[in-house]
Formats: sequence, structure tokens, C-alpha cells
Amino acid sequence: MNLNYHSKLLEAAVAEFSRLPGIGRKTALRLVLHLLRQEKETAEALGNSIIRLCNEVKQCNICMNISDSDTCHICNDSSRDHSIICVVESIKDILIIENTQQFRGVYHVLGGIISPMDGIGPGDLTITALEKRIKQGGVKELILALSATMEGDTTNFYLYRKFHAPDLFMTTLARGVSVGDELEYTDEITLGRSIVNRIPFEVKEQ
Repeated sequence: MNLNYHSKLLEAAVAEFSRLPGIGRKTALRLVLHLLRQEKETAEALGNSIIRLCNEVKQCNICMNISDSDTCHICNDSSRDHSIICVVESIKDILIIENTQQFRGVYHVLGGIISPMDGIGPGDLTITALEKRIKQGGVKELILALSATMEGDTTNFYLYRKFHAPDLFMTTLARGVSVGDELEYTDEITLGRSIVNRIPFEVKEQ
């Protein structure tokens, strides 16, 4: 259903909100009308926070997490075990794992997983940066904390073949995370137990 907005400014705002994931035009209209009912300062604070986010947020030069500085607070934390790197698909996965309060190592964000169907190969991920970290020494364990999907397993297999070495322990999440599940939809208790009870990564011969 096409709506007559009677205002180009309103229509433009709705169009921008509807670009967000999961936001249709009707929901976008409700959000915009809600903002119009608020104090002017509320809308300005929202706009300014988005502008600052776009202009000032950085990517950690070590793990590829988002950060307010060149190195994120996790990589800067000397109390964390920097010999254990937890490899995740996205920044969102770090937030999910941190909420479990069960992991005290550090992270590496791949920026995706290998998916030939989507045209995503190893060269599209931050695997080279991970290799650099491992070659610098001091890494004892690599936790492959990727979604239990075909693409996640393919990426796990690639990383195992690339980094497997006698002095590097490679583990994966215990299968409290069901096959086919993405970390985003796994409850914190199950995910926390899967991290604590992680198991050695094994390659099954076909």
C-alpha cells in the first residue's frame, strides 16, 4: 500500500529507516512519528550518536573487533589469556560469547565464513591477519567458534588444514550447540558450557 506522506521530509526519513534490516516501511513510519513526538534533543542525540559512530568507530588492528581506539579493550586487557584465540565469524559473536562470562582469552573476527555459493572464499576473510598473529608466537590454542552449519564446518576445516601444528592446540565448541545452529540463536548457558567444555577439532576422513 502506497502512502501519501504529505511531507517530503517525512517520506525521506521513512525511506532511510526502512533501509535497516528487518524494518519495513510501516515500522519505519512508526519510528519516525515516534521521534517527532519526542523532544528535539532526543532526535538530535540519536542523530549525533549515529554520526559519531560512522566517523569515529575503528577496527581493532589486532583482532578486527570494533573499537573506540586503534586497539580494542579486550586486546589491551593484560588480565586476559592472550595465548588462546577464539575465532569467530562476526563482531556480534564476540558480544554473545562475552555475555556468557566463561571465556577469558582473546578473539579474532574473520568477517564472514567460506561460502562458495555466496562467492566468499578464504581471501575475503581476515585469515592472513590471523596467520600473522600466530606466526608472532605465543599462541597455544585456537578455538574455532563458528556456527554449526555446513559453511561453518567448511571454514573450520580450512583453518585446521592451514594452521594445524604440533605446538598449536585446535579446539571447537562442544556440540551443546546443535548442528545447523548459528551462535546468534544459541542461549547463553548452552554457549557458555560449549566454550568451557570445548573439544579437540578432529578431521574425519571421508
